[in-house]
Amino acid sequence: MRVIAGRFRSRPLQSLRGMDIRPTSDRLRETLFNVLCAGNPAALEGTVWLDLFAGTGAVGIEALSRGAAEVTFVESAREAATTIEKNLRSLGISDGFHILRMDVRGALRKISEAGRPVDVVFIDPPYRLEDAYRETLEALQRTPLIRGSTIVVAEHDRRFEPGAVFGELRRCRKLEQGDSALSFYKRVKAVET
Repeated sequence: MRVIAGRFRSRPLQSLRGMDIRPTSDRLRETLFNVLCAGNPAALEGTVWLDLFAGTGAVGIEALSRGAAEVTFVESAREAATTIEKNLRSLGISDGFHILRMDVRGALRKISEAGRPVDVVFIDPPYRLEDAYRETLEALQRTPLIRGSTIVVAEHDRRFEPGAVFGELRRCRKLEQGDSALSFYKRVKAVET
């Protein structure tokens, strides 16, 4: 596993054993960032990210490498949070991030209290925790963190349907690659008739 592009391009990242910590593959990560950048490598400059169920931190670290101003990594597993710290340290990243060692629901409450909206939210729970997708997307759509320009991306098993509509949060795109898929969501104001 490595950083795909940007300031830390080709630098290796540590991983963990086991299926619960399933780092986003290099290929899928590259697809994700190609979509988010839409041909403009500077598109992520200065963005604010939430990396929920962060695992090894590969997605958030990729965002930092490509110019994100800040990434909050949320990971409740101690060993995984320690791996995120090691990966950041190995790259010499000392600022522009926060690591919250807590469950996603508690982290969203804490982050929402700060009142700072985010530009990109990445959700990647262990595939077997199917309820975590719906619970997290429901919680996100109720927070002030998500504005009209925020992109929420859920990585999930290709055969699993996380849902298309969560209040004003609607899926706008779905990409499949191998056994995995990425569902992209945006906030859409309800149209009055």
